[in-house]
Amino acid sequence: MITVMNENKNILAREILLAFWKVHILHHAAEGPVYGLWIAGELRRHGYEISPGTLYPMLKRMVEHGWLERSGGGGGAKSRQLCKITPEGAKVLEELRSQIRELHREVVEEQ
Repeated sequence: MITVMNENKNILAREILLAFWKVHILHHAAEGPVYGLWIAGELRRHGYEISPGTLYPMLKRMVEHGWLERSGGGGGAKSRQLCKITPEGAKVLEELRSQIRELHREVVEEQ
């Protein structure tokens, strides 16, 4: 779990962790449909606390970018909307995986 001072935690989340969360979401959406509450729990399991006020706008942007598509939600604003990866999102995920491998080699393995 990442522990930093409150002020720095917000900066860290905005500047770096937001991108990690997006990669995590794309990864799981490639495995099968996901939804907001499940994503929040999955991220929490990995030590990330993410508020609905951060998560849902982030998912909306990922849909707007064409990386995810939503389905369901026919029962109103609070009904569960499933998100699944799009072909464009799968391409983005593959590129990110390549970059993450390189970053891991440089930052972790060469220590």
